[in-house]
Amino acid sequence: MRKITNLELHRPSAEQFAQMNRIPVRVVLDNVRSAQNVGAFFRTCDAFAIEHIALCGITPAPPSRDIHKTALGAELTVEWSHYPSTIECAEELKQQGYTLLAIEQVEGAVMLDELTVDTSKRYALVFGNEVAGVDQAVVDLCDGAIEIPQVGTKHSINVSVAGGVVLWPFFAELKSTLE
Repeated sequence: MRKITNLELHRPSAEQFAQMNRIPVRVVLDNVRSAQNVGAFFRTCDAFAIEHIALCGITPAPPSRDIHKTALGAELTVEWSHYPSTIECAEELKQQGYTLLAIEQVEGAVMLDELTVDTSKRYALVFGNEVAGVDQAVVDLCDGAIEIPQVGTKHSINVSVAGGVVLWPFFAELKSTLE
């Protein structure tokens, strides 16, 4: 086995990537406080061709040295916007026809390993604050919730890690929309 070089990966340039289609998924960050977590989300959203990131409330926004440190420039390739509140963002996305799903441990949540992604829908996935999670008022606006099954002694995983875990099945199911 030989490692593939970056040149052999044939990745698009930032200009080419800007012209590409995206999967119909938006990420909403509800008061995520760590710039490094935000940067990691940008990098993951670039990798999976997520159409947009909404940075809400106290969530740091570019330009930021700490975001850039983990995003490695993906903050320049993924579209983003800032909202004063997650509620304002959620209401706007619902009006635009997105299915809002909180990534949270709530009654009635669908376990990620039991999730069926409907290819006819557009999704907005709400990820919460590192300590408090998704605010209850935002959960109340959501159409449903996804929980990541876990069996360890902790009750959660890092929010940016949760982003990669949750975004993967959406990308796997919706990547055909990129063609």
